[in-house]
Amino acid sequence: MLFFFIICPYLTPREENNLIEILEEGHKVDIAKYIDYITTPQAGAIATFSGTTRDTFEGKTVMELRYEGYVPMATRYLSSICASARSNWDIHKIAVAHRLGAVPVGETSVFVALSSVHRGDGLDACKFLIDELKASVPIWKKEVYANGEVWKENAEFLEKRLELAETRGSLVKKHVAGEHKRSCCGSKVRVQEDEDHTDIAGDNKE
Repeated sequence: MLFFFIICPYLTPREENNLIEILEEGHKVDIAKYIDYITTPQAGAIATFSGTTRDTFEGKTVMELRYEGYVPMATRYLSSICASARSNWDIHKIAVAHRLGAVPVGETSVFVALSSVHRGDGLDACKFLIDELKASVPIWKKEVYANGEVWKENAEFLEKRLELAETRGSLVKKHVAGEHKRSCCGSKVRVQEDEDHTDIAGDNKE
């Protein structure tokens, strides 16, 4: 399923119940602070996700993770993701925090917390928030090993890119098919994808 977001430069009344923080290097995630923020008497459920640095990856010893991000855009994207979550689930308050800089093994790099009337809404919305954060928000991760380092793309980002590519391909095929149906003489249609140009004759077979 694809989700499309409209990013607005202003806060709506419901966004007043969101706490979004991108933490500078050296500042740890204060889990108690965010849970305290979302706690409300109207909520019957609190759902959280804490992403921590683990000590190994595919047999390699991990020393730490390092994060870089474009903070203004990351904040806007997170605000938009929170708005999308609210439009799909009954949520009271949302808190999202992400660290930048080095995050040693065992420490939290990203934390999502929210309160809701029912646990179903809370659990589904929490998963949506972290998945969309990983897929869309401009924060990049480097894994530092004992014998090297590498920038990593999140699996959610790769999946979204594939979904968008498949959707784009489907739209291109529909456009070409429509042009073919309207043509009585099998005219040539040029389909442009990125910098590559493909000429498709009206009588070509797939």
